[in-house]
Amino acid sequence: MRKVTVALLSLMAAAPASALDVFVCEPEWGSLVAEIAGADAEITVATTAFQDPHSLQARPSLIAAARSADLLVCSGADLEIGWLPLLLRRSGNPDIQPGTPGHFLAADFVRRLEIPQSIDRSQGDVHPQGNPHMHLHPRSIERVAEALAERLTELDPANGSRYRANAAEFLARWDEATYVWEQQAEDLRGMRLVSHHRSFSYLADWLGLDIVATLEAKPGIPPSGAQLARLLEQLTPSPPLGILRAPFENEKPSLWLSQRLDIPEIELPFTVGGNDETVDLFSLYDTTIRMLLEHRR
Repeated sequence: MRKVTVALLSLMAAAPASALDVFVCEPEWGSLVAEIAGADAEITVATTAFQDPHSLQARPSLIAAARSADLLVCSGADLEIGWLPLLLRRSGNPDIQPGTPGHFLAADFVRRLEIPQSIDRSQGDVHPQGNPHMHLHPRSIERVAEALAERLTELDPANGSRYRANAAEFLARWDEATYVWEQQAEDLRGMRLVSHHRSFSYLADWLGLDIVATLEAKPGIPPSGAQLARLLEQLTPSPPLGILRAPFENEKPSLWLSQRLDIPEIELPFTVGGNDETVDLFSLYDTTIRMLLEHRR
């Protein structure tokens, strides 16, 4: 079993009996809750960096965690549509249902990309509310952090001043780090890449990366051999500098294409815990930019 980050474990161990119980869908939001709530929250993270957040089994342990939660924090934009509604129903917890203060969706507070003009199931796993992988843009993290501090304060007014102070301190460090990242990443602008899924659209939007193709012709549907052959033909005259993949995505299509184009297959961490270096949001961004720079030539 993959390790939960040490930071989250220590925060959970130190939480007092009166702490808020927070159920989090993805590791990036678990890290953000830990930054803002600190020892005033007990955090359960439903997924790891090695699990596809689109699909998850509503296991009894997760149902039990949701049943006792005061706050649910998820990406939203239908990322968890395949499992979260069932989990909420089975939890029977009225405090975290949609429309309550205990139901917090990050997508409600950010600028969303790739909102489709029309929806057709033949297009694959299209998200009507836009691309839900917004955590790889630092401005998204800023907006979610501000909203999360206010929501924690609403649910736990006695600790509101602490949540707001923690958020202010986090945002000050985040703003400084973002400046450094943007200076470091200047050479990445225009870098031509292929992506397995539209997992890195917000990263590309922020850094000016050029995602010239995705392996999935239709989101969520594995590429066929014929599709990969067409991509190979399309990209051979001017190969990109690499193929991006998240840890939970099937490596075989990326490896097939990378070997034939003689370009690297790059497994970015994607979220907290995606490799040994990414223990929080800061190290996630540090590592992601360093890995991209290593493949820039």
